[in-house]
Amino acid sequence: MTTSALVGYARTSTTDQKAGLEAQLRDLEQAGCTKVFREEISSVATNRPQLAAVLEWVREGDTLIVTKLDRLARSVADLVSITAALKAKGAGLRILAMNLDTATPTGKLMLNLLGSIAEFERELMLERQREGIAKAKAEGKYAGRQPTARAKAAEVLRLRAEGKSAGDIVTALKISRASVFRILAEGGIRVRR
Repeated sequence: MTTSALVGYARTSTTDQKAGLEAQLRDLEQAGCTKVFREEISSVATNRPQLAAVLEWVREGDTLIVTKLDRLARSVADLVSITAALKAKGAGLRILAMNLDTATPTGKLMLNLLGSIAEFERELMLERQREGIAKAKAEGKYAGRQPTARAKAAEVLRLRAEGKSAGDIVTALKISRASVFRILAEGGIRVRR
């Protein structure tokens, strides 16, 4: 007979948020988690390997525990997908900051409502951001993000002329592979991908 486990998942957006990660790990330990998955990656990243690992790892009867909803899901659709994956495995979800447990009908209802509110709040924030950018552009005060890879175009071309591969250039200049190929193409240099 297998026993159910309390499994934790902790996430911060950047490596600079060590204190936030440590606080999550402490709270998950205090909640009784016997295994904890952790990662330092933005919630908007398409690939969150440790989240995928915890969803693969949980078994029937286990409970996934997170400290806050925003540490787990980036949208209602994401939340629905995660909870569906947990439900398919017979596992539950508990969110400590909200004292919410999907093992109860009230917990399931609250989770759906809170997810909807969080997504609505994010959409409002993005709308305000777009309005602010449009206003700044109209006033001539918005320059946008400075292109980082294009500033290194001369270095990309120089390294390529020295015989460096695209991979070597990526490593040396810490820019994306796509940027290297774009700069080389703009410089009239054809490179096989």
